[in-house]
Amino acid sequence: MNALTQSTGPLSAYRAKLATGELSTDPAQASAAERLQDLWAKLRGYDPPSQPERAGFMNRLLRRRAVDEAPTGPSGLYLVGEVGRGKSMLMDLFFAEAEVARKQRIHFHAFMQDVHARVFAWKQANPGGTDPVPPLADDIAGRAALLCFDEFQVNDIADAMILGRLFSALFERAVVVVATSNTTPDDLFRGKPGRDAFLPFIALIKRHLDVLVLDGGRDFRRARMRGMTTWHVPANGRADAALDAAFATLSGGATPRAQRLTVNGRTLRVPLSADGVARFDFAALCGQPLGPGDYLAIATHFPTLVLDGIPRLGPENYDHARRFITLVDALYDHRVKLIASADAYPDQLYERGEGAKAFERTASRLEEMQSEDWTALQHLT
Repeated sequence: MNALTQSTGPLSAYRAKLATGELSTDPAQASAAERLQDLWAKLRGYDPPSQPERAGFMNRLLRRRAVDEAPTGPSGLYLVGEVGRGKSMLMDLFFAEAEVARKQRIHFHAFMQDVHARVFAWKQANPGGTDPVPPLADDIAGRAALLCFDEFQVNDIADAMILGRLFSALFERAVVVVATSNTTPDDLFRGKPGRDAFLPFIALIKRHLDVLVLDGGRDFRRARMRGMTTWHVPANGRADAALDAAFATLSGGATPRAQRLTVNGRTLRVPLSADGVARFDFAALCGQPLGPGDYLAIATHFPTLVLDGIPRLGPENYDHARRFITLVDALYDHRVKLIASADAYPDQLYERGEGAKAFERTASRLEEMQSEDWTALQHLT
């Protein structure tokens, strides 16, 4: 590695964070930063054609190009590890430093939502049965020779059915992929109906992406929560600032983005999310007609929830209280860490009228969820 590549790139950025004390020494993270540095060096100025060569029949016959031939670009990287290991932080350092003119960093779920919308639009505009995947891959590759996916996960059969063909087309166009995930490629879509048809995609990912597991080490999100105030009263400007700081700390400074979850065919909008942390206003989460499925989706998808502005509850806003009870049950069952601002402490939120007795159980759970023992528990998906 020459002097220039030692002083620039994601490894240099990672070491700068260590030097300032923003990060603590972690051998697995350091190893991942070195692997990302190697890929960064290979990708400097990377600019492949966005469409594959479409040679004539005789040329293809003479070349006898293998179906699974490696692309012209370097192998990508698949970072896998438990929540809180710093995967998204490392990928963000890599993406920020990547000297690639066409690049995109996107949450994988948002990417797939966009893919399905565009496939649907193509079929509506081309009712004759034209295959939408090649032109879709052309467009994606035209916008990004480097694709960085955060939270790569496959739980939806509709995603599983299209992924193999789409990613095969992207790799043919020499798109390089870097992804973070809590799940190894071999465990993707495990136990789901139709998984046998999904296995070729897993093989494709393993052929084009090097898999790097961030073993052991500290769960940095849990460490960051140690000593953190998780319930702020009253819900005023000072509490807002505290929640802003908590969100930034627990997400490791990752860039927050809006996100969409699919719940029973509907779209649930998450106003802010970053590195496994979601943020909602109470009115948006409990003042709207959401149900158990929505709260379950949030609880399983996000290990941490930041919730702004919980009001005092009572018979006059019982619908809000009922939804809040359902939300807390989902968070409790899945060991989600909750940081909140409120007009009162849990045992004073709902003190009078019908429903106050039932709320005692919720208040007890909220009190437990503020303990250090709770923050040490592993999130359950």
